[in-house]
Amino acid sequence: HQPVSLIRNLSLCSQTQAMTEALHWDAAFPLLMLEGAGTRNFLQGQTTADVTDTPEGALVQTCWLTATGRLRALLELRLRANGADVLVLAGDATAVAKGFDQVIFPADRVRVQPITDQRRVQPLSKTSAGIWLDHDAPLPSNWTSDPASPKQFERWRIEQGLAFGPGELNAGANPLELGLSDHVSLSKGCYLGQETVAKLANLGGAKQELRGWICNQMISVGDTLRANGERAGTITSVLDTPEGSIGLALVRRQHLAAETLDGSNGQNVQMNPLPMDQRPAVG
Repeated sequence: HQPVSLIRNLSLCSQTQAMTEALHWDAAFPLLMLEGAGTRNFLQGQTTADVTDTPEGALVQTCWLTATGRLRALLELRLRANGADVLVLAGDATAVAKGFDQVIFPADRVRVQPITDQRRVQPLSKTSAGIWLDHDAPLPSNWTSDPASPKQFERWRIEQGLAFGPGELNAGANPLELGLSDHVSLSKGCYLGQETVAKLANLGGAKQELRGWICNQMISVGDTLRANGERAGTITSVLDTPEGSIGLALVRRQHLAAETLDGSNGQNVQMNPLPMDQRPAVG
């Protein structure tokens, strides 16, 4: 049986989900514009998604990794006839631009333009998809939602287990550990970080996974979670709510089934499985 407190927390999450479905996320993000006939092939070799047959104008999310397969940025791409727009959903846009520029050769037929910004809106619901709009454009006429505050968005992000936070990006984790496997192609050819990701996938999964948690005591990003004194995970996101602190943590595989773990200062941290079957596609 689930502890009564955990059942209550899951019920509160359901109530929050109903409330957030009347909200939308409206924000501006850094945008890199790539120009040149070789853009599609370049992105195929630098990011994790297979964009070989992606239609022009469609939005596709992908990861930019280190050579050792660790997540550096979460990107959203829009392919054009002679280039692509690369929106940096999470990560350092300047580092992405510099990283791209360092590996472009004349034969690639690609140029990186200066960084601008792009407005992106998305309903906070289970089946939502983002759209790009001009900064002064009205919302679609069939939208009746209100803009979410930063705290409302952060709660939705955490409860959906979306690895947008700096704590997740700075964790030195790979996309399989961060729940981003749907952004990773295991069948296309070589790309930056592909060898490590393929090896992890062939070994049967990640050594740690992202999990939700709730605690009625103070807890901080970077705190260690323990089980019987053994290191079990690391806190990556924290948000204070009326029900207590909630957040995300990277938890080691052998402790994924734990209902509670101990915080760095002995706090009782209740672990909530993320709603993987309900997670919306952000994009």
